[in-house]
Amino acid sequence: MARKTKTWAERMNAPDPHIELTDKAFAGIPPGTRMLISSPHEVAAWLRKHVAYGQTIAVPALRLALAKDRGAEATCPLTASIFLRIAAEAAWDEMEAGAALANITPFWRAVDPKSDLARKLRCGPDWIAHQREMEAA
Repeated sequence: MARKTKTWAERMNAPDPHIELTDKAFAGIPPGTRMLISSPHEVAAWLRKHVAYGQTIAVPALRLALAKDRGAEATCPLTASIFLRIAAEAAWDEMEAGAALANITPFWRAVDPKSDLARKLRCGPDWIAHQREMEAA
């Protein structure tokens, strides 16, 4: 029997953020580092609270800010990207269901339109670039 695929909204309900002490080097993060494993909800909430209209943030800067907010030295780069994608796709679903752009997570402010992540998102890199241009004007 095939498993039912979770919706993006269901994927938002990941475990709560927590900090792990790295025991070996991981993605440029040295052993002994307090590394945050965030959550989709935390990523979405941080973007809504800290990245205003017309501003953007690069994913590495987002990861550092999340870590600092939680008293960690780094944020896991793998899960941070996954959680950003989940937040973006859930926001896209909300928009397609009729939510106003102002009421969804502003993921386009953190997703570089030239990134691999932008190409994976259903909205596509052109939409992200357009949103950034609209906000810059």
